[in-house]
Amino acid sequence: MRLKLVAAGLWLALASPALAAPVTVGSLAIDAMWTRATPPGAPSAGGYLTITNTGSEADTLTAVASPMAGMSDIHVMETKDGVMTMHGLEGGLPIPAGGTVTLAPGGFHIMFIGLTGALKQGDTLPVTLTFAKAGKVDVALPVLAIGARGP
Repeated sequence: MRLKLVAAGLWLALASPALAAPVTVGSLAIDAMWTRATPPGAPSAGGYLTITNTGSEADTLTAVASPMAGMSDIHVMETKDGVMTMHGLEGGLPIPAGGTVTLAPGGFHIMFIGLTGALKQGDTLPVTLTFAKAGKVDVALPVLAIGARGP
């Protein structure tokens, strides 16, 4: 019985997508990082993560960059008058003091434009996040399956 439990646990660990360890910079904790695999020739991809500010001062995510993309930007999807639009954020993404901001499909997210190659499930996507106060931090987004809804 014990061997079956160990085997089941090992199977689940191997079958589950790798989760990136949380990263801390200043009073900011970044976790739940991920992106989706892309088909060959796809020009862009989205990136997702959660930022928690444990400090007493707000910060702002001002820039993102990846060596796997010609350009990276902070975007938001919004619905106005029944029409969904997506656009870059002017001035960055505020991270309130004592608050949490989640970048997820259908809302705030990172757009990687001009991919240099396909993102493959099981790989990681290196990303540099730049914050107004906390500065730069390098993170790695695990690449999940095409169509994944999250880690």
